[in-house]
Amino acid sequence: MTIKTCITGFPRIGEKRELKKALENYWAKKSTIHDVHATAFELRKKNWLHQKNIGIDLISCNDFSLYDHMLDTAVMVNAIPERFRNIADENERYFAMARGTEKAKAMEMTKWFNTNYHYIVPELDWNMEFRLNSSKITAEYKEAKSLCVTPKINIIGPLTFLGLSKSFEGKNCLAYFENIIPVYKELMKKLSALDDTIFVQFDEPIFAKDPSARQVELLKTAYDALSSISTKTKIIVTTYFEHSIEASAVLAKTPVWGIGLDFVHGQKNLETLGAVNGKKLIAGVVDGRNIWINDLQQTKALLDRISIFAPKDDIIVSTSCSLLHVPYTAANEKNDGIINWLSFAYEKTREVSLLSKMFRGESIVDMENNLINTNQKTLEEKKVSLKVNNPSVQQRIKNISKRERNDAYQQRISVQKKAFNLPALPTTTIGSFPQTGEIRKIRSNYKNNVISLRDYEDSIRKYIDECVAFQEETGLDVLVHGEPERNDMVEYFGEMLLGFHFTGNGWVQSYGSRCVKPPVIYGDVSRPGPMIVQWTTYAQSKTKKILKGMLTGPVTILNWSFVRDDIARSEVSRQIALALSDEIEDLQSAGIKIIQVDEPAFKEGYPLRKNDVSRYEKWAVENFKLSVCTARAETQIHTHMCYSDFNDIISTIEAMDADVITMENARSGNELLDVFKKTGYKNEIGPGVYDIHSPRVPSVEEISQQVTSLIKVFPIDQLWINPDCGLKTRKWEEVKPALKNMVEAVKNIRATI
Repeated sequence: MTIKTCITGFPRIGEKRELKKALENYWAKKSTIHDVHATAFELRKKNWLHQKNIGIDLISCNDFSLYDHMLDTAVMVNAIPERFRNIADENERYFAMARGTEKAKAMEMTKWFNTNYHYIVPELDWNMEFRLNSSKITAEYKEAKSLCVTPKINIIGPLTFLGLSKSFEGKNCLAYFENIIPVYKELMKKLSALDDTIFVQFDEPIFAKDPSARQVELLKTAYDALSSISTKTKIIVTTYFEHSIEASAVLAKTPVWGIGLDFVHGQKNLETLGAVNGKKLIAGVVDGRNIWINDLQQTKALLDRISIFAPKDDIIVSTSCSLLHVPYTAANEKNDGIINWLSFAYEKTREVSLLSKMFRGESIVDMENNLINTNQKTLEEKKVSLKVNNPSVQQRIKNISKRERNDAYQQRISVQKKAFNLPALPTTTIGSFPQTGEIRKIRSNYKNNVISLRDYEDSIRKYIDECVAFQEETGLDVLVHGEPERNDMVEYFGEMLLGFHFTGNGWVQSYGSRCVKPPVIYGDVSRPGPMIVQWTTYAQSKTKKILKGMLTGPVTILNWSFVRDDIARSEVSRQIALALSDEIEDLQSAGIKIIQVDEPAFKEGYPLRKNDVSRYEKWAVENFKLSVCTARAETQIHTHMCYSDFNDIISTIEAMDADVITMENARSGNELLDVFKKTGYKNEIGPGVYDIHSPRVPSVEEISQQVTSLIKVFPIDQLWINPDCGLKTRKWEEVKPALKNMVEAVKNIRATI
């Protein structure tokens, strides 16, 4: 069989979020684990048969996960943290590792490279008995074979697994290589017994970052060893998200069958093609991270360029990375003007199949010829469309004069402290309160014209009244309105900005059962009118305490959207920043004294290669400062960041110059405290005191210990006390006792200072 096409990986949450619903029913004890597995099988079957029918030769298995593929890999090698080892039931243990229990904190979660997907961070220690558990992999392989597809087994490679793990013993996780590699070798023995020929894709995206000399050395050691286990196995080592020229040069000298490279986001990979001649080249030429239709003629030209260095029979057309990062299909979307510009996972598999035929000069049927012709016509129309180009926005960008606030931080904070008169260790939340089924139904009913605007607004006001009353009763110092009107922290704002499109079913997985529906930025961005003034001022009218206005920052709106690809991302961010600066002017004019401009995705957009970082930091900081430049000295600007490694960006955070920064801290074990301590961070800060991604309720004692640890690092007058993140995904029965315990803990500590 000649292999011409493959897909790096496929979405798993389900076209209609079937896996999400199955998991949440199971966690709520409304169904059994057998129901979850039944749903998972049906989703895998549908994914496999779609790819087979569209003409994909190598079809991934084991890219499916009930929660996360890095968590699956930890289970595969038996890297089970001690606090979970006494849980006998393997399903219960699996979800406990991801979500925590009353007695055990969940494992840390952080961003998967520079995407919006979150992975569970494996924890390694010398007391672990690493051994193989391949039951999931072999079961899914047999499922795929029963459907007469040619499976490609996807596995996180040993170097990426170690590179993304953490050790509490202060060791570089590469020190565990000699302990881990025998497990991978045993896996290859098990897999070689499954069939006459086995295709195995090892994902090694860690080499798209700046790999160390030791990583490169161990890469050859690993794949020399794994390739020698059996002649039945054809190993593909795949990297994505950037170039990986260091890895390509090494892998070319190993016996691996194929090398997968990203030619969309890693154009420098073209420089390594001479070195990899003789291997199968899995050419990632269809963008797996964005949702625009492929320029078929331009991509065919790229494939022709690649074929100068490799025979066409050695080139396998593929996606740049897993399609996990895009929605399932555009077929379910309404035709509202830009539908012809969109390509989701199903459509991208068709593009891969068609490109392979175009590239090889194979027979193309009339329907495919129509697709090719329509593709070029659509791209030309989009380029000149007035939906995309807004001259007034472009002119305003050229005329920007003010780019940052007038007053220095020390002047601002002095004015604010006198005006606010807050107690030591002021307590607040990050912004959102639980999105109950009732409030989601109210929004849905209004959107679908089931209820009137008056009924909708009455319901939103009622929820805000309850949120404000609860916060006052609990004793929080700075309040929020709870955000009941918001479906998502980015989508909500995008719906009120020009240049944004919203899909009906464009869901992608963020983590576990959590799905998001990213906006599509297709044209120049502007703000027709105020966005949050109405609900923020209403909430402020219900309390004498200070209430924060909540905005999402320009960099996060950018990084959590599918972004137009015809101008630089920095320019799109700048347009958003100008719109936000107008909103801040309106908020403070309406009497709002604290405005939070959240940037949880600030770090997520960082380039993977260090040489490119400074350029990103420059425009990202400039655009954050532009968004808040209209704030007066007495208006306090907060920002929030979460699930990022802050070690290497602390100076950038300082440059953002927010008056107060709140951030995720509890789940990562206070690691960021040392970073801020070493740098002597001067602005006010609120490191999260408990993890909101776990259903457990922290005790007063636990939070007291956490606050005490903060006081050892920061002066009391610099600290704010808050949860790790927004409370949107939690239930009220978890939120209420947790916040009451937080306030009680702070009161106890205040009494001692």
